[in-house]
Amino acid sequence: MKTRDRILECALQLFNQKGEPNVSTMEVANEMGISPGNLYYHFHGKEPLVLGLFERFQNELTPLLDPPADAQLEPQDYWLFLHLIVERMAHYRFLFQDLSNLAGRLPKLAKGIRNLLTALKRTLASLLARLKAAGQLASDTQALGQLVEQITMTLLFSLDYQRILDREGEVRVAVYQVMMLVAPHLLSPARQAIEQLALRYLDNAN
Repeated sequence: MKTRDRILECALQLFNQKGEPNVSTMEVANEMGISPGNLYYHFHGKEPLVLGLFERFQNELTPLLDPPADAQLEPQDYWLFLHLIVERMAHYRFLFQDLSNLAGRLPKLAKGIRNLLTALKRTLASLLARLKAAGQLASDTQALGQLVEQITMTLLFSLDYQRILDREGEVRVAVYQVMMLVAPHLLSPARQAIEQLALRYLDNAN
């Protein structure tokens, strides 16, 4: 692994463990066993480190937000997609632990987050539209728009909420919460199927 990538990985672990504001570039260098000058050669301060990690997160998440329009999705595929998104968010949890403060300090990050949320909401709306076209979902356009907003907020803040409560299985709990947001909008038998799957998710989280 290249030194630059090792620095990013080390910073990610420290940011996730302690919170980004509580970690200095000196601490990252010490943890890696390299000189501050060596770290500075690759990243001129903490802001480029954060932006570098966000770029990596963005590159990992973008393929999930752009599924082929002609892909034939089975019902379980929707929730696998959701699980993969939550996993990526959990891997870069520091970005969401104090998002408003972090985005306020780093305008480039704020712009990137806004663009990513726009893409996420567009993808969620597309997936819900597919469910509706398949005759599995009954809500009108306005209700679905509100549902997209509720899912987005749950994805953004659920992981940090689980961390505060010191709960295990946080990824599965977050996916369960989204499933239960969608369930009331589904028609039978899709509704019963998702409720059963959601309970299995919750059982595996405990």
